Amino acid sequence: MELLKIDCLGQPLRLEGSMAGWQQLFWGDNLVSVIQASSDNEGLKSHTFELNTVAPAPLESLDETPPKTITITLETELYWQPFSIVYRLLCDNEQVANGQRDSKDIEQQQPVTPIATKKQFSVVGLASLGFKLLKSAKVIKVVFAAASVAAYSWLFSFQFALALIACLVFHEYGHIRAMKYFGMKTKGIYLIPFVGGLALSDEKINTRWQDVVISIMGPSFGLLMSIASLLAYWITGNIFFAGLAAFNALLNLFNLLPILPLDGGHILKSISFSMNSMVGLIACISGAAIGVYLSYSLGLPLLGFLLLIGSAEIAFEWESRHQSHLLPLDRYGQIFSACWYLLTVGSLIAIIWYIAGSGDNMLSLPLTILQS
Repeated sequence: MELLKIDCLGQPLRLEGSMAGWQQLFWGDNLVSVIQASSDNEGLKSHTFELNTVAPAPLESLDETPPKTITITLETELYWQPFSIVYRLLCDNEQVANGQRDSKDIEQQQPVTPIATKKQFSVVGLASLGFKLLKSAKVIKVVFAAASVAAYSWLFSFQFALALIACLVFHEYGHIRAMKYFGMKTKGIYLIPFVGGLALSDEKINTRWQDVVISIMGPSFGLLMSIASLLAYWITGNIFFAGLAAFNALLNLFNLLPILPLDGGHILKSISFSMNSMVGLIACISGAAIGVYLSYSLGLPLLGFLLLIGSAEIAFEWESRHQSHLLPLDRYGQIFSACWYLLTVGSLIAIIWYIAGSGDNMLSLPLTILQS
């Protein structure tokens, strides 16, 4: 990830590093200093390199001016949890710049265009390309929305299909609000029949905290929707609102399953990979194992397909764990994210459980699915 980017003699001086301990210093596009990975990944570090410059020669002199060597030194004091980096830039032992950065600065920075590398075949990459092609035409939004209404009307009723679409849109709007909170440009919401919805952005995240907030805000907005429907049921006594609250809670609870690429999988990945890479791998594999069991026991091929995509993402995350550009969560962020996740899950289950106690067979269906 990019730790620092400052100006040095007319070129950007960029420091990249990871929790594994390695650091790379670039002057422009040139790699000028490397610190290899080690257990000593915090504290004081120093990068030194030399630049050759040619001083302007006097007009009356015909002799070539010999190049001048400048020694550049970047001193840093880095700590990961909570993240902070204090830096000092010296040219020939004379300080020319200094400052410090924290996690807020990392969240707001613009990612640097990576140096071109040979691309390998990736199923996830093909799927991403497919979605980019789809989102290029705005008419796709309307077509997918109409197809979703038709599909859910066929399964339930037209009125319930409209209500379910509203729940999906409200859920995805939670993701959109989180993206805008972090200053990210969004591409809108796409409804996909029998799958749900997608909130898309062209910009990449810089921290695990951004990943957690963007992922969990969808189910959190969904929880608010279920609470509002439950209040409407108490006020009007209309069983339609009770059913909407229960099925919307089940929909958002499904999204919080700890399986990639579902929201719960992203939350699990961000928390666990912030603790330790091996812990992250074990936690994500455990989540995938839960998904295998659910797919087998409930006979859900779609869940199995999502699990296949999620497993590939786990493998890619593990392969690039030392080069991850995402700033990890600190201890407070890990605990807060886990509590937010568990509180949301518990609240959704409580709504389903409460509504199932009404005695109506249809309203008890979400609870039956949870108990199966």
